Amino acid sequence: MNDTLQGIVRSVAGSARDLAPIFLVIGFFQYFILQQPLAGISSLVAGAVFVLIGLTLFIYGLELALFPIGEQLAFSLARKGSVFWLLIFAFFLGFGTTIAEPALTAVAKEASEVAARAGAIANSDEARAAYVLGLRITVAFSVGTALIVGVLRILFGWSLTKIIIGGYTLVIGMTAIAPVEVVGIAYDSGGVTTSTVTVPLVAALGIGIASSLRDRNPMTDGFGLIALASLMPMIFVMAYGGLIAWI
Repeated sequence: MNDTLQGIVRSVAGSARDLAPIFLVIGFFQYFILQQPLAGISSLVAGAVFVLIGLTLFIYGLELALFPIGEQLAFSLARKGSVFWLLIFAFFLGFGTTIAEPALTAVAKEASEVAARAGAIANSDEARAAYVLGLRITVAFSVGTALIVGVLRILFGWSLTKIIIGGYTLVIGMTAIAPVEVVGIAYDSGGVTTSTVTVPLVAALGIGIASSLRDRNPMTDGFGLIALASLMPMIFVMAYGGLIAWI
């Protein structure tokens, strides 16, 4: 119980430290640049406290349960020698964590509202909901695919450098021909997938697999999945946008 309490206290301190620069920047520009007081200060303070508590519990929960479970499952599947089930696990881990990613949900919702105002989709709740769902599923599928590629890279010793260079070369080429309306969303989708939910579990997957193989080093082979998880959504979203525009 004492260890749990100490862990929570450390998580609170870490969350406060991470959030402090955000509050300092907002306060500085509000009071010294705009020179205006914050409206509804009590609500803002309460909201900040809720964010601190929520972020603390969320991160502590990841460290306490999800990260160890992800690493243990990956380790066990790799030691068992079942490549098929390891790839299935990797895909659904990537798909599930991305669907649950709050940052992706926020970006998809904002993109749907902008698309509706621009006339790209119908300005209705149903159209916006379909847009959000389509974007989230596309990105989630892309991250699942990225983890399959990443797992195969670890198993067969493929060069991460060549994969990343080849992937970004493809991204540059697709940028030139993809509908201009989806390029920015595609680039942002690559960033928001590597956030609070996805990163710990993806890192745990790579470390668990690399740790289970004799000729693999967890330090050099266990990392790199997050880079692939950030790269693949850009390709998939631009391809998805091009397909929708063509249809």
